Amino acid sequence: MKLWGGNLEKKDIFLKMDELDKQVGVFHKELSAMKQKVKELLEDNKRLSEENNQLRQLFKREAELERETVLTPALGTQTVRHETKPITGDDLAEASIAIGEGHDNLTRLYHEGFHICNVYYGHLRTEGDCLFCLSFLNK
Repeated sequence: MKLWGGNLEKKDIFLKMDELDKQVGVFHKELSAMKQKVKELLEDNKRLSEENNQLRQLFKREAELERETVLTPALGTQTVRHETKPITGDDLAEASIAIGEGHDNLTRLYHEGFHICNVYYGHLRTEGDCLFCLSFLNK
């Protein structure tokens, strides 16, 4: 049986075309799946690059603050370090201070571009404000 030699009957031609059409369909599905995977990988790469840049900026600011803290005592002023202790039921004043510090830390993280809500905690905010995070901050 030759494909293009003229000896192939009409029925065989249609069967061969149908088989090729099915193969093209399978290849198309595989190509579409691969394109979707590449798209997801590119989006992840972009998100991780943005997150890395924000973390680099954060580390740079932290390093500058540490240098300032180290230089400050040399100038004759003292730095006060606050250490947090486990909160007990008897120590309500200290507990409210620790909660305030935690809230301040979460607020800082949110303004640095990270989610603080329980839905996306720690992920980079790429689409503006998050209603879950804002709701949490307003509590």
